[in-house]
Amino acid sequence: MIEFLTPVPKSVLAHREILPKGVLGKKINVHAEAGVLPELSGVGLAIIGIRENRNHVDHLGEEVDLTPVRKALYSLYPGNWDRSIVDLGDILAGEQVSDTYFAVRTVLNALLKSKVIPIILGGSQDLTYAQYRAYDKVSHMVNLVNVDRCFDLGDAEQPISNRSYVGKVIVEEPYNLFNYSALGYQSFHNPPAEIALMEKLFFDAYRLGELTADVTVIEPILRDADLVSMDVEAIKAGELEGMHDSPNGFDSREICVISRYAGISNRVSSFGLYEIGKIGRSQAGAHLLAQVLWYFMEGVNFRVADEDFGDEKAYTTFRVPVHDEILVFKKSNKTGRWWIELPFISSVNNKLKRRTLLPCTYAEYVSATNQEIPERWYKARRKNEV
Repeated sequence: MIEFLTPVPKSVLAHREILPKGVLGKKINVHAEAGVLPELSGVGLAIIGIRENRNHVDHLGEEVDLTPVRKALYSLYPGNWDRSIVDLGDILAGEQVSDTYFAVRTVLNALLKSKVIPIILGGSQDLTYAQYRAYDKVSHMVNLVNVDRCFDLGDAEQPISNRSYVGKVIVEEPYNLFNYSALGYQSFHNPPAEIALMEKLFFDAYRLGELTADVTVIEPILRDADLVSMDVEAIKAGELEGMHDSPNGFDSREICVISRYAGISNRVSSFGLYEIGKIGRSQAGAHLLAQVLWYFMEGVNFRVADEDFGDEKAYTTFRVPVHDEILVFKKSNKTGRWWIELPFISSVNNKLKRRTLLPCTYAEYVSATNQEIPERWYKARRKNEV
């Protein structure tokens, strides 16, 4: 994969030299010399920049500049972390966008196979398609979570863009997608037909207001994710000094909480932060995005293995009769996190071929005791029956 990676820009390396001891920039092993990659053995996290944005619907020829975010990230102090971090530099735009996709897919696939979690600093969000395709030979079925004001479904018959890549994920072979969840969508940014399609496909869609009222409901959704794609336009424009033009979105605290939830998920194996190519002179924006990345790293370093369901002493089981169903909940005795069992339907050729434990909240357990079937359980079961 070394042929696809260029060193971290010299301006970032120069900035790194004047930073005080102990900051991330001094602790990260950096790709500083062409042709000489940092050692990946034992590495937990790898930062990769992707300087590609030609499939942005509003692309006017500008280049992607990731330097401000890198400088801001390097200046932060790490927590009490035990996972080593490398910065592998950048993947440059290829001759064609498809060439960039190939490079991204190849690099990420190699990292995933090595159990290294890629942290992607990307241009336009259509690069999520390449992030997803990196799982083709790694995992049979994956769950994608998109933190965004838009669903980005688009028309799969049209050329791919940062507003239509999810449609390509759904319809193009190999079919690896089991579930798609959209966090923070705003109705006025999405065609009614796409809102209806999300419901028809039993995908999970959460409006911005629903999540800002209680951001903790996001945790089990991210606990069930394999890859996370975050569009910076999900953040309100005022928090980013005008990097985009939408006044509504997550605030700085909420977006960092979401990032940390993604990090502590034992299942999330890649994290992409996209649409950051137009950061320009927004120092506050660069520092907020650096902090979003910091919180993801923090979460990864505080992961707790609490899914040993073969050990009955590790969890407590609750059986709740709801109408004609017996819903089975499990609570980790170590972390207090909850799951609900999705039974295998033996009469159909389902995708998972096993009993599935779906992450959930304590509130969903309480709702079940009040004879309300959790919506995520219902949708997951319907997908399993298709």
